[in-house]
Amino acid sequence: MELAVLLVNELAVGEVRGRDLAPPADGASRRAAVLGATARLDRPPAGSLTAADADRLAEVAAELRPVFGGGPDAVASLNALLVRHAAVANLHGEPPVLAFHQPDASLVDAWAADAGTALAMVIGVGQGVRLRSCEADGCALVFFDVTRNTSRRFCGLSCQNRAKASAYRARRRA
Repeated sequence: MELAVLLVNELAVGEVRGRDLAPPADGASRRAAVLGATARLDRPPAGSLTAADADRLAEVAAELRPVFGGGPDAVASLNALLVRHAAVANLHGEPPVLAFHQPDASLVDAWAADAGTALAMVIGVGQGVRLRSCEADGCALVFFDVTRNTSRRFCGLSCQNRAKASAYRARRRA
């Protein structure tokens, strides 16, 4: 799930915390964004990630973006992504680990299949409302709401504080 959120936020979001942010435009800058974002994840080695792979991951991120917030074609798009990247549960490696991609899959196919499967599992168990977009004006970051009552509205404290300050100023003017 975290991989899906990171890919979308790094490669498919144009506004962050009230500031316009152009997603990386070329393969090299996309590669740097992906490497930076995924450095802390327990993922296959990203050192073999090429600029072309980063471009393909940007396409995957753009396909995953509508799933957060439940766009009208989100399920159909997610199903198509799962088929295209051959998402299938299997055990491989030593010791065996559960993965949702073929053992010989490319890095892009592996990440796309794993991220897509995680999103599909969340939606499939009736928790799709937890896939959210930040409600702050000028922020399009996505997140997975882990609060008990699914009440999280903002991607982080800075957006929450900006929204509350804006609401306070509006009340004072009225």
